[in-house]
Amino acid sequence: MAIGQGLGVLWGARPVDGGAGRRRALVVLGLLLALVAVVEVLAGQPIAGSWSVSVPAGGPASSQSLLTDGSAPPPEDVADGMAWSRGPGGPLRLLVLPLLALATTLPLPLLAAQPMIAAAVGGAAAVLSVGAFHTLTVAGAVAQVIALYRAGRHGRAGPALALAAPFPALALLLVAGLPVAGLPAVGLAVAAGSSAGFPAAGVPVGELVLVLACLAPVAALGGIARAARATAGAHTAARRQAAGDLLEHTARGERARIARELHDVVAHHISLVAVQAETARLAVPGMPQAGAERLLAIGDTARQALTEMRRLLGVLREDDGTEASWRPQPGLRLHELNELLDGSREASGAATRLILRGAPAELDPGVELAAYRIVQEALTNARRHAPGAAVDVELHYTGAGLRLSIRDNGPGPLDGEGGHGLAGMRERAAAVGGELVTGPAPGGGFLVRAVLPGRESAA
Repeated sequence: MAIGQGLGVLWGARPVDGGAGRRRALVVLGLLLALVAVVEVLAGQPIAGSWSVSVPAGGPASSQSLLTDGSAPPPEDVADGMAWSRGPGGPLRLLVLPLLALATTLPLPLLAAQPMIAAAVGGAAAVLSVGAFHTLTVAGAVAQVIALYRAGRHGRAGPALALAAPFPALALLLVAGLPVAGLPAVGLAVAAGSSAGFPAAGVPVGELVLVLACLAPVAALGGIARAARATAGAHTAARRQAAGDLLEHTARGERARIARELHDVVAHHISLVAVQAETARLAVPGMPQAGAERLLAIGDTARQALTEMRRLLGVLREDDGTEASWRPQPGLRLHELNELLDGSREASGAATRLILRGAPAELDPGVELAAYRIVQEALTNARRHAPGAAVDVELHYTGAGLRLSIRDNGPGPLDGEGGHGLAGMRERAAAVGGELVTGPAPGGGFLVRAVLPGRESAA
């Protein structure tokens, strides 16, 4: 179970911000690998050392390394040019090789918070073990693969690949038969499949180095790819969060703007209520005292409502960072629409037409304001998303209300759910009891269509 937890750390744990359980599993895995490595060394290494023979380059094709145990001297009938050497043995091997086995495995748990340093220390110990003593434990090789993966996962790509590079280079030297750390003929032993300098019951050192040379770069690249995917996922989540915050902020600002404009419209009517109530109380002779008190209460209530609305308007304008504007709110009067369309023509340089159908009727001020803002936003969207496209603005008075449509001959709707302007137009239409739909226009282009209530429907 501990080994399974440790392998789970290999695929996802972070050295610093990971959970305590993952760090503990990594420590357990590293200690188990260290124990296995020491057992491998003590179980397979001869105590008295070993004799090996090396054949120089150009020797007989059938020559190969010869081994004897430490108790027997080398044979005397050796072909000319062969050289015998005795590897380190006795207490030196029992001391050095276990230390090297620990050095290849213990950096994994002891330096879990510094994966680059752990890979560097363990890799140096593995190269020294192979180059100087012709030995490498399976547990040490596994530790190097894990360390290089974590170096690529949590460190920089270049250094991680650099830490994996010595193992392919070492494998090339061994296969080519070049001297490694002053000890010749290693490649000959590998080519012949002997187990020189390695436990007789274990994996030949040459084969193990070749396997490690293949797995080390793959592990580093796997860690780098995992880190790249995690970074891309974090960036995507951040972009989505930013887009959501921007949409919410824009919608909040649009609602505040709608509230201010509706306030300006409603304030006019409430002011008329207050004035008419006061006029009726003073102008009608012989009015009963109760009626005069009622009219006075109506005027006071209207003035109090105006005060509260102005206070709310001040808060909204402070939140939006805008100053109060005392200009009249626009509507659907012909000169106002012409000014709006003229400004769009000058900004885009494209043809913009105004089409009127039906008998124009005076609508509720809030409805006219919403219609004006919808036309304004639709023209802005056309300039932004379909530059140079011709736009038709059509107002159809039906008696029961107003059918409004704005169409361009541009490329049509973009992929996605639409921008912030479309949401604002829908909210404006809904605020006055209407509805708005957007989408591709028949024959191409983009169409905004709204149905707004008339005066009687709005009442």
